[in-house]
Amino acid sequence: MVSCPLVYGSSTVKVKDLTRLQGVQDNALVGYGIVTGLAGTGDSIRSRSTFQSIKNILLRFGVNVPVEDVSSRNAAAVMVTSMLEPFAEAGDRVDINITSIGDSRSLVGGTLLMTHLIGADQQSYALAQGPISVGGFSYDFNGNLVQKNHPTAGMVPGGAIIEKPIATRLVNDDGSIGLKLHDPSFATAFRISQAIDQRFGLNIAQAQSPGRILIKLPEDQKGNVVGFISSIQEIGVLPDTPSRIVVNERTGTVVSGGEVQISPITITHGDLNVNIKTEFSASQPFLVRNTGPGVRTEVIAQSEIEVTEEAPFNISLPDNISVSELVSALNKVKASSRDIIVILQSIKRAGALHAELVIQ
Repeated sequence: MVSCPLVYGSSTVKVKDLTRLQGVQDNALVGYGIVTGLAGTGDSIRSRSTFQSIKNILLRFGVNVPVEDVSSRNAAAVMVTSMLEPFAEAGDRVDINITSIGDSRSLVGGTLLMTHLIGADQQSYALAQGPISVGGFSYDFNGNLVQKNHPTAGMVPGGAIIEKPIATRLVNDDGSIGLKLHDPSFATAFRISQAIDQRFGLNIAQAQSPGRILIKLPEDQKGNVVGFISSIQEIGVLPDTPSRIVVNERTGTVVSGGEVQISPITITHGDLNVNIKTEFSASQPFLVRNTGPGVRTEVIAQSEIEVTEEAPFNISLPDNISVSELVSALNKVKASSRDIIVILQSIKRAGALHAELVIQ
């Protein structure tokens, strides 16, 4: 077996922060519902599906009203979404998000009627209902509109009750437990497997890929699966940090690890500014004898072009300089964030930047 030294200290990260249990994940739920109690800000008569839904709801209570007779704007059709956590039990409550799908102007003051939330398998897992909390408002009077945030979207904290939990398996059929890395890495997966083996003194962990580790459940831990997994998650490992620089061109933000290395290179950068100034003047006939079909006012444009070139700055970088040191040197010559981004892109193209450059 290849040995891997483990480093424990302030730079180590717990396994639970680097991985998740295989097969343990949140599940999306969605439903279609009706919000009532709106003060004339609901869907208009153009939303035929809303009034058909109101008719169907009333029909359940023995009230048969034609769709043509339903014209109130105190109701709105909405979509209800939520996330079902993997270990949630029946009777637990989860938050729900509500968004209008019609032409409702506001959901302020509305109450969601009982709505079934279904999963990807088209089965109902929760029931949602309750008054909506909207973090905004919209008031319209005589063509004047005052609006804050988005009044057509809201939420109900704890507004859904789980009726049917989703079964989550911690142990596979072959008696193994799988760990999935959030950021797949050969080095990190290998270090985690080695740390688990050292923790229990057994050869039970195997890194099958950069993103997956398989752990055999020991015989003496089969009755203590939760405790065994908890012990694994508390192990500290020094993760492998990828050499990566993230650049946001819209905001001029550059984020990188301080250990990203740059080979020896010389940088020359200067600015060329072109300023075009245009003045318009009008030539207008003032004498009466100059008036006629061919006489008109003429606008004359006079342009001046001014070109200024700033003195370029030169920076020579020694061997094994880091990006943080490069940025510090560029800041000393008062280079802007845009200049730094262009320089990093040029260094990458020159093959001197030994890191992944991510442009957002």
